[in-house]
Amino acid sequence: MLLYQWHELWRAGLAPYTYFADAGAKMYSAADSWLTAVPGAQRTAAAFELMYRLGKDYEKPEFGIHQIEVEGLAIPVVERVALEKPFCRLLRFKRYHDQADGLARMKDDPTVLVVAPLSGHHATLLRDTVRTLLADHKVYITDWTDARMVPTAEGQFGLDDYVAYIEEFIRHIGTDNLHVISVCQPTVPVLAAISLMAGRGESLPRSMVMMGGPIDPRESPTSVNNLATRQPLSWFENNVIHPVPANYPGSGRQVYPGFLQHLGFVAMNPERHATSHWDFYQDLLRGDLEDAQSHRKFYDEYNAVLDMPARYYLDTIQKVFQEFLLPRGLWDVAGERVDPSKIRDCALFTIEGELDDISGAGQTRAAHKLCTGIAAEDQKHLTAEGAGHYGIFSGRRWRTQVYPQVKAFIAAHAGSNPPVVAATSGAMPARKPAARASVATKATLAKPQRLAKKSTR
Repeated sequence: MLLYQWHELWRAGLAPYTYFADAGAKMYSAADSWLTAVPGAQRTAAAFELMYRLGKDYEKPEFGIHQIEVEGLAIPVVERVALEKPFCRLLRFKRYHDQADGLARMKDDPTVLVVAPLSGHHATLLRDTVRTLLADHKVYITDWTDARMVPTAEGQFGLDDYVAYIEEFIRHIGTDNLHVISVCQPTVPVLAAISLMAGRGESLPRSMVMMGGPIDPRESPTSVNNLATRQPLSWFENNVIHPVPANYPGSGRQVYPGFLQHLGFVAMNPERHATSHWDFYQDLLRGDLEDAQSHRKFYDEYNAVLDMPARYYLDTIQKVFQEFLLPRGLWDVAGERVDPSKIRDCALFTIEGELDDISGAGQTRAAHKLCTGIAAEDQKHLTAEGAGHYGIFSGRRWRTQVYPQVKAFIAAHAGSNPPVVAATSGAMPARKPAARASVATKATLAKPQRLAKKSTR
């Protein structure tokens, strides 16, 4: 149980060496330093920087989205906190325009809530997702808090609390022309939150876009799924859960530490990471500053991890990956049964990566089997050819292959929600049918294999 404390002690002992390595790298590479003339200076600088980057602490990165380009114009963007909870901040990326017609067009843009995963990395991992969406949408995102920074007085945070947070964020934003995009792990609590809201007769978002998530992990299990089913819940409690050390505000809180999660990430592809660091060293020797900077940018994000609340992590292991409560129709959240079949006025778009080794083929698509109340023309699926897990929401394939279809789907289902009529005698509330634009049927569920191929062309 002292693993976290030993880790902090080791980091503290390593700190002087990383500072020395950072200083050495700068002394042997700075243009105005006489040490650059010493034989082997470039090799020494490269070795120092590699040592520094392997040993340094990686703080939470900034989103850094200060402007976007729309129709050739630079549009300023301001990041604001729309709502703050103990374990999460709801961020709004507000766009500004100095031309009346441009401002009017932006006011009519659909609103998107991006639900980022609480699974090790910070929400900034979705920076490219947000930046791309901002060209055509008003964008909010969930920015989950590092659990070691949350005092124990705030209580525990479990999967049920996650669902409640999503419901509260949706109500805070308002469902009028709202579209919810969930990436990876949050596809499960997002589907639960919208199902519960539907069951109570609340107004729903116009659409759900679910990307690479474990709706039904029994479909095409991956190594991540197999680990969860191979070990009993007690193994996870005894091996990965540790108390936060005294030097953090959350001292004593039980968490799944970020440094253990990071070890797990690296262990999935150790050779790839070793090769990447060696290539970085070689880039520095060759003076290939562009590739070296790309390496820095990637690992500044990849190595920045957060602690997950223990209750939430264990709930996810048990309810999602071991007992499969959602696809089996047995999940109760705070005493309410999660029933996706009650969802009516909310379109569904599921997206999977052809090469995804985290959420296997069919795991996200399984949402269509559960959401039987959604009309067939309001359902769509895409399998992104050549895309891995991260490729469906970040990078070139996201921008050129996935986003155009997301944009079109949201546009086809944009508009105001129908009024909700109060329920009587415990019955489901009656709703006026929403007028919806028809979605191209090339990727509906009628012919899964043929249609999935068409949707990726």
